[in-house]
Amino acid sequence: MIEIIQVNISGVDKPGLTSALTSILAQYGADILDIGQENIHKSLTLAILFKTTTEQSGFIMKELLFKASELEVQIRFTPISREDYDAWVARQGKHRYIVTLLGRHISARQIADVTDVIFRFGLNIDAIRRLTGRPPLEVSDDNATKACIEISVRGSLGPDGRAAMQNALMSLPKDGLDISFQKDDIYRRSRRLICFDMDSTLVHTECIDELAARAGVGDQVKAITERAMRGEIDFTQSFTERVALLKGLDENVMEDIARHLPYNEGLERMMKILKMVGYKTAILSGGFTYFGKYLQQRFGFDYVYANELEIVDGKLTGRYIGDVVDGRRKAELLRLLCQVEGINLAQSVAVGDGANDLPMLSLAGLGIAYHAKPKVQANAKQNLSSIGLDGILYFLGLKDSQIDPGA
Repeated sequence: MIEIIQVNISGVDKPGLTSALTSILAQYGADILDIGQENIHKSLTLAILFKTTTEQSGFIMKELLFKASELEVQIRFTPISREDYDAWVARQGKHRYIVTLLGRHISARQIADVTDVIFRFGLNIDAIRRLTGRPPLEVSDDNATKACIEISVRGSLGPDGRAAMQNALMSLPKDGLDISFQKDDIYRRSRRLICFDMDSTLVHTECIDELAARAGVGDQVKAITERAMRGEIDFTQSFTERVALLKGLDENVMEDIARHLPYNEGLERMMKILKMVGYKTAILSGGFTYFGKYLQQRFGFDYVYANELEIVDGKLTGRYIGDVVDGRRKAELLRLLCQVEGINLAQSVAVGDGANDLPMLSLAGLGIAYHAKPKVQANAKQNLSSIGLDGILYFLGLKDSQIDPGA
C-alpha cells in the first residue's frame, strides 16, 4: 500500500544536512514528490513530500528521526491522504501572480496590509523571497538603502478580479512603498526590450528647460512644459511653441548642458546590469536627439528616437526637423522595435513620467510610471517612486545576490 508523508525539518543550518536526509529516502527507494528549502540567518526550514510503501515507511521515519537527532534539528512527520494530495495536484493549473514590495524600508504593517489583500482575494502564498541584499540594522536615508520583497501567489482571478486586486493594492497607504502586481507567465520571465523616456526619467531635468534658461526664456518654456506633462495641452502644439522660443541660441550651449546633465539615481547600475543580462534598451523621447545620443554614448543604449532641432550657421532656428515624437509616436516606435527585435509586445517594458508616455506604458508588457506626475500615476498599472531607476531590476525579478557580488 502507498503512503504519502510530509517531513518538516527546522533548526540551525549545517553543510550536508539535506544530503544526509535525502540519502535515507534514496536508500529505501522513496519517491520525492516535492521539496523546498529556505534559510534565514543560519536558520533552516526544509520540507520534503515523499511517497513510499507501508512496509518501508516505518524504517524511513525511524532513520530520519535518528539522523535529525544526530544533526540537532527538529523533525515532524505528517501523513497526507490520497484525496488531499490529488486536490493539491489539481491546484497547479491555477494562475500565478507576483506581488513586489519595494522601498527604502519595508515595515511589518506594510507586509500585513499587502498579505491581507492577497487573502481577501482568495489567493494562496506559495513563496516569499527577499530580492535586495541583507539590510542594515539602522534604517538610513542613504540612497544606497533599498528593500524589496517578492511574493509569489496562486489562485483564480478573472479579468475583473485582477483589476480589482490591482486597485486594492494601489489604494494601500504608500508611506514610501511601491507595489507591483504582475501575472507570472512566460512573458514576465523573458522580457527583452526596455524603452525609456529621457527628460525627468533618465535625467533629473527637462533638457528644453535647460536650453530655455540659457536663452533667457526659462519661465515661459517651463510653464508650457508643466502644462504638457500634466496633459492639459496637446504635446505637439506645446513642443512647437517651446522650440520657437529657442530661436537664436548658440548650438555650443547644448554640449555644455549635455556634459552637466544630472542623471537620476540608479541609472548607471541599472544600465550595467541590463546590458549584462542581455536586454535591448531604447530612448524614446519627446526631447532632443542631441542629448539622447550623448546618453547613448555614455551608457550604451541600443536605440535613440527623439526630436531633431534645426540649426543654421551654428544657431537654433526655432524650428525642428521631421515629425514630433509625441505619445502616439512613442507607442508606434515601441511596436516597431519589438518587430525589429523579433519579440512579442508582452516581452517589452516601458518607463516614463509624463502624460505623453501613457500610450507606450499601456502598450508594453510592463509599463512603469517613474516618479511620475499624478495623472500618470493614476493611469499606470505599475509605479516606481520610492527609489531610483535600478528599482526596475526588482520589478523584473532580478535578485541582488545574482547580479551584485557580495550582496
